[in-house]
Amino acid sequence: MTITMTMQKSTWQTVPRTAIIIVTAALLAGCDISSLVLTTAPWEPPPEKAAPQEPLPRESCSHFVEARQPLFGDLHLHTSLSMDANSLGTRTLPDDAYAFATGLPLEIYGGTPESKSKTIQIDRPLDFAAVTDHAEWMGEVSLCTTPGSRSYSSAGCAIYRGEQESLLAKLLGAKGFRARIAGLVEIGGRRDDVCGDTHALCREELKTVWGSIQASAERWYDRSSNCRFTTFHAWEYSRSHQSTKVHRNVILRNEIVPELPISALETPVEMDLRLQLLEQCNESASGCDAIAIPHNPNLSNGQLFRAEYSELPLSRQREEAALRARLEPVVEMMQIKGESECRNGMYRIMGGNDELCDFEKIRDFGQSQLTDCEEGRGAGAQAGKGCTSRTDYVRYALIEGLREKQRLGVNPYQFGFIGSTDSHTAAPGAVSEYAQPYKYGTTLEQTLTVAGRPRAVAFQNPGGLAGVWAKENTRDAIFDALKRRETFATSGPRIAPRFFGGWDLPKDMCTNPQLATSGYDLGVAMGSLMPDRANPDSRPRFVVAASADPGTAEAPGHPLQRLQIIKGWLGPNGGFYQSVIDIAGDANNGATADPMSCKPAGGGFSALCGVWEDADFDPSQDAVYYARVIENPSCRWSTRLCLSLPAEERPDGCDNPRIPKVIQERAWTAPIWFDSTR
Repeated sequence: MTITMTMQKSTWQTVPRTAIIIVTAALLAGCDISSLVLTTAPWEPPPEKAAPQEPLPRESCSHFVEARQPLFGDLHLHTSLSMDANSLGTRTLPDDAYAFATGLPLEIYGGTPESKSKTIQIDRPLDFAAVTDHAEWMGEVSLCTTPGSRSYSSAGCAIYRGEQESLLAKLLGAKGFRARIAGLVEIGGRRDDVCGDTHALCREELKTVWGSIQASAERWYDRSSNCRFTTFHAWEYSRSHQSTKVHRNVILRNEIVPELPISALETPVEMDLRLQLLEQCNESASGCDAIAIPHNPNLSNGQLFRAEYSELPLSRQREEAALRARLEPVVEMMQIKGESECRNGMYRIMGGNDELCDFEKIRDFGQSQLTDCEEGRGAGAQAGKGCTSRTDYVRYALIEGLREKQRLGVNPYQFGFIGSTDSHTAAPGAVSEYAQPYKYGTTLEQTLTVAGRPRAVAFQNPGGLAGVWAKENTRDAIFDALKRRETFATSGPRIAPRFFGGWDLPKDMCTNPQLATSGYDLGVAMGSLMPDRANPDSRPRFVVAASADPGTAEAPGHPLQRLQIIKGWLGPNGGFYQSVIDIAGDANNGATADPMSCKPAGGGFSALCGVWEDADFDPSQDAVYYARVIENPSCRWSTRLCLSLPAEERPDGCDNPRIPKVIQERAWTAPIWFDSTR
């Protein structure tokens, strides 16, 4: 069942169109219900731009590394201020999230508000984090869960708290927490009984909650010379058009911020989000600076990396493509809901299978058969439906960027990689495979039960980490690293990879104790374009170096197995070409993990380094290169949990053939591009 309403055209929209928004809060959580197309007018009065001011002062860091140091963080997490997390029992707040990130214990609740609590603790503190609560319905959630608020006793709030039933939920067949979310919406958009006739109550409450999020980030930011922990002001823009995920996490450089977070309710077109970020922040002459980080292309049915601007005049297309590249410099390609690097067997992907692409493909776990979108797009991925596109995976989105550059002269998909968790229990960085994942605080039985659950928790993973190379642990240094794309993603371990490219890098660079300094002096780092060639006969040469995660005494890390470089390019026939090259280590080192005990065996490396020159280089052909670091095999988190239970008490997920017993954790560097037109 689909209910459709037309949305008023926003005053800031420059493209004539009828904008519609597919949203229910349920879709933000990926619920399997029919699409509900809602309307909502922009806020009145319109949100104010960031006010001009100087950033607050801070001390210089005592630990400063000119050649840059690896920092690990999480830029995607939710607290009870997010509508989906709250309705599933989360009661933690931003202060709790930041405390957990610094190493303090966190009390979380189960999959329902009535569940018992448990206490968890991260194995090692993070260097940085950002709370990214959903901007959509943030004010409503606060009004409905704060006794004594002007809306608390409304029918909508009673439905959200599970105290009454909703006719809308009945029409949609929604149950449980999905039915509760119907209390926040109606076919006209926001509920008048919650927000008031003019919706001023929700606007006022949103501003208050946004202020509390900012205050928390300021409390936990270490401005002393110790520079132990960095926080960012942030929110999630959560557009779920036709149950596809085209969400972005908006990260701000400093405490200079717009009056209100921009949500998909008032700004239902991604191009307009970028325009609003310019107007309210980046070009407001205030000192405000924002980027948007897309996540989960694997659940977008080809929608995330599509040319949204394709119907505009060519000059405007170029402007929009350049703006996207500028405001979206990185993509979150590893998190709880799967890995988005690559996929075998996709439409017109040339170069053979890549065995390591079969890693944490969440759509494979709960969906019996996937169709290929080919050059089209689909819908319904969050509900386990619809086709999958090659551009749902960043390797092929990078090549799509080369194709757009060929068409427009501008590459909109020139991005680096990060990982994060998408925790909905305020548990940033809880990524250990030795523990139960905590996106939602489900019980052990719920976690490992698969039957009848196409999106069972057992199909998920603990999440990834965001890595940056920065001179110091400050907001400016980390934000600059994100903007210049000197970033890397990991599937959880704290692997630290370097990747440099150039025309004259020494072949013996791996023996150089000042490898990083030489890499910066003689070439470019991950996230960059290859420099101009001084010698027309030279070929690109790359160096990759990585160190293994040592882990902890309770959760030891695993050795590295090999280093790889992945090359992508657009063929003359329009095919997407890939080549995967092992440059160091040993794929046949005999390393194993016993799935019956998780005991590791075989060799491995605490560090690896390799130099590779592209012997097939064609100077007339654009290309993109990135590095992948592979660990030895180790037990998946679900295997460890299953082994902790008596055999007769193990839920069905412990024997599900779709869930691997053993995995190989990894890290990915941001790419380096060769531009044939330079």
